[in-house]
Amino acid sequence: MKQLLLLLLLAPCLLFGQSGTLKYVCPPCGPCDTIVFHKPGKCPHCGMELMKKDTTNQKRMKVCFYLQDGVEVLDFAGPMEVFSYAGFEIFTVSKKKKQLISQGVLKITPDYSLADAPPADILAVFGGNAGVAAEDPEVIAWIKARDKATASYFSVCTGAFILGNAGLLEHQTATTFHLSINNLRERLPQTKVVENVRFVDNGRIITTAGISAGIDGALHLVGKLKGEEEARRVAREMEYDKYVPNQGLILANH
Repeated sequence: MKQLLLLLLLAPCLLFGQSGTLKYVCPPCGPCDTIVFHKPGKCPHCGMELMKKDTTNQKRMKVCFYLQDGVEVLDFAGPMEVFSYAGFEIFTVSKKKKQLISQGVLKITPDYSLADAPPADILAVFGGNAGVAAEDPEVIAWIKARDKATASYFSVCTGAFILGNAGLLEHQTATTFHLSINNLRERLPQTKVVENVRFVDNGRIITTAGISAGIDGALHLVGKLKGEEEARRVAREMEYDKYVPNQGLILANH
């Protein structure tokens, strides 16, 4: 009888422990990011849809955003929203740790310089005065030096020229901003440059067309790494109703 009574008393705790094994958190947006919930739904503080918390101690994927002075705002801001909502760890790097100006309007202070930037799983580069980085021997040498530690590359718009000058697009298929297609073909004769696609996925390297196409490429990458359900969830959170899975040129899935 005592054992039965003890089980009855402990039952609510046991049930709570089982339900609490699956935890939910708010996507990165502010102070409510640290609150843990035990069932799916909307965050009562910001209204965002909760996502499953990784309880396996698996490390968060790190994305390095290399930014140059004059970088196009939406080129990097769109993918930054995608990767942030998907729970990736993002940091920004520039040649020097000094303030940049995007399109003459937005002031940006990078987290790191070339000298102290930590390794990352994904290196992302962007258009908007991309020649500043693409033609800089120090930047190109830095990209090459990190190659063994970098799992994937991602470019938006004319950021493809940066990857190209680093030798990463040789014998690959790539795309870029529609007005720069012919220029990229001339610069990279060993690369098959295609137009009229939102992105090209070579497996390790994804290049996208101009500006807003970076959002589609980033959602595609999230879908590859975390599943299509997660990519759709992120698109819903962003109210991005233009997302169509696999709408780019996919040459490899891994």
